[in-house]
Amino acid sequence: MVHYAEKTEVMYHTGLSGEMIDGARYALVPGDPGRVEGLAKALDDDASFVASHRDFTTWKAKVSGETVLVMSTGMGGPCVTFAVEELARLGVKTFIRVGTTGSIQEDLNLGDLVINKGAVRRDGASKAYAPAEYPAMADMRVTLALEEAARSLHVPFKTGISVSTDSFWPGQERYDSFSGYVRRSLQGSLEEYRHLGCTNFEMENATLFTLCSVMGLSAGSVCGVVAKRLDSEAVAPHEVYEEAERRFRQVAKRALTMLIGHFMVTL
Repeated sequence: MVHYAEKTEVMYHTGLSGEMIDGARYALVPGDPGRVEGLAKALDDDASFVASHRDFTTWKAKVSGETVLVMSTGMGGPCVTFAVEELARLGVKTFIRVGTTGSIQEDLNLGDLVINKGAVRRDGASKAYAPAEYPAMADMRVTLALEEAARSLHVPFKTGISVSTDSFWPGQERYDSFSGYVRRSLQGSLEEYRHLGCTNFEMENATLFTLCSVMGLSAGSVCGVVAKRLDSEAVAPHEVYEEAERRFRQVAKRALTMLIGHFMVTL
C-alpha cells in the first residue's frame, strides 16, 4: 500500500508539501545544493525558489507546461532515500540524477557525458530496500530519452554501468586521501570494474535506481566526466567542469521535453 501525503502536509526532511510543488511529476536530483538554481534556470528563465531544508534545496521550473522540480539530494545513497521517499509521497513519478562523475574507460574523456543504464550496488542504503542480488536498473524510457537528447545535441556520451560507492576515497580506489590507505580487498577494484565494462564511479545511482524500481517509479541518470581515473585521481580544471555542466543541463532539458511530450500524446 502506497502512502501519499495530504496536500498541506510538510515533509519532515525536505520541507516540501504538495501545495508547494504544483503537482510536479518530474524531478531533477543533483547532489550539490549549489547546482540547483543554475539547473532550474537552464530549464526555465522564470524558475523560482521553493524551499531549503537540511541537504535539500528545491526550485521549480516549467517545461512544456509541466512543473519540474530541481532538488539537491546531498551526497551519497542515504541522502537519496530521503529525497525519493518524500517526493514520491508528494506525487513525483520520474527522477533524473544529474551530476559529475569519474570515468574508468579510455573512450570516456573529460567533459563527456555518461548516461547510466544500471549501477553496481557498492552502496549500503539500497540494501535496506532489496537484497544484493536485485539489479539496480534505470528506466528504459528515461534512458532512451537521455540518449536521444544527447545524440540530437551532438554531445559526446557513452551509455554504461556505473559503480556506486559510499566512499569517495577507498571505495573508488583513490590513494590521495589523508592516510593514503586502501583496504587490500579494494586494491585493484578500479581495474577489475574497468575490465567488467563499467564506465564510471559515482555515489548515488545504485540507491536511486533500486528505490525507484522497488517503488514502481522511473529513474535515469546523466553525469558529466570531471575526472579521468585512468590518467589521474585529480578533478579536472574549472573550465572542463563548466563544459560538463553546460552539457548535462542541455541534455536533461531536452530529455524532459521528450518525456513530457510523450506523456501528453498518450493521455
